Amino acid sequence: MRNRRIGTEGVLFTIILLLCAMLALTTDSFLTVQNLFDLLNNQSVNIIFAVGLVVVLIAGGIDISFAVAASVVQYVVMTLLMNYMGGGNWALGMVFSIAVGALLGLFNGVLIHRFRIVSIIVTIGTFNLYFGLLMYFTRGVSIYEIPDWLYYSIPLVDLPAVRGSATLYLPVAVMVVMATLTWFILTRTGFGRAVYGFGSSPESARRSGVSIWRVHAFAYGWLGLCAGVAGLMQAHIVQEVVPNALIGQELPILAAVVLGGATLGGGRGSVLGAVLGVLLLAVVQNGLNLLGVTPYAFRMIVGLIILVAITTSNLGSLLPRTANARGA
Repeated sequence: MRNRRIGTEGVLFTIILLLCAMLALTTDSFLTVQNLFDLLNNQSVNIIFAVGLVVVLIAGGIDISFAVAASVVQYVVMTLLMNYMGGGNWALGMVFSIAVGALLGLFNGVLIHRFRIVSIIVTIGTFNLYFGLLMYFTRGVSIYEIPDWLYYSIPLVDLPAVRGSATLYLPVAVMVVMATLTWFILTRTGFGRAVYGFGSSPESARRSGVSIWRVHAFAYGWLGLCAGVAGLMQAHIVQEVVPNALIGQELPILAAVVLGGATLGGGRGSVLGAVLGVLLLAVVQNGLNLLGVTPYAFRMIVGLIILVAITTSNLGSLLPRTANARGA
């Protein structure tokens, strides 16, 4: 994964191509426009989550509360729009989703920065806090009556296919916009480079004048913002709001981002790598389904990726000590 000539992204892209070629030979329906469009439509929400999560990992943190935050955003925004604004429209829905999601993310950032608590502990706490409050106030009841502007699908590309048509929908365009914005901030701004520097060495970054609060606020606030957008897109795709629909997405997305080159120690990662990581896992899952393999195999693969990521992160901190001991 660390080949210097082609990079992590090149390795992932090559693996995806090889898997696609193999599945094209072993299944009849994988390499069709309809199936490939379905993959993009189905993974658009996960990719929005992933490009937000990669920012947190680059900054040296970790967040597992984003999927629950997206569910909270869905309920809060739908309640506001339906009860007080006559249903609203796309502009209001997006503004409220961004605002509520960013506030939930900033809450994590404030706790981590102000009280110097390890990010995984904070987000485990807010995961349970957000989910508990959500289930308490909603009683677990789904919202089936959503505004017309959110209910009806908006096609972007519609091509003829063997069975009906192959269509790309609005969430794919939103995914592209969010990925592009995140990429621009991280790679084309001085603050983006400061986030990388902070993740690599927080103390050195602090001594260089980098504001730790700004990094924490941006990283967790941006993930919250992405979660808000993803929550709105999820409601648009499934045409309803279900309180636990997104619960359980945290680990696969974390595994995908780590697979894309981000490290749990901070300072490494890219938007393209995160996107390719999600697509790789999506291709694996889709291929397992088409081949009739049990879905538990996919969970096993996700767990293995996380274990390998944690192991390699620990080895990175242990190897220098071993080398120093030998030198002594």
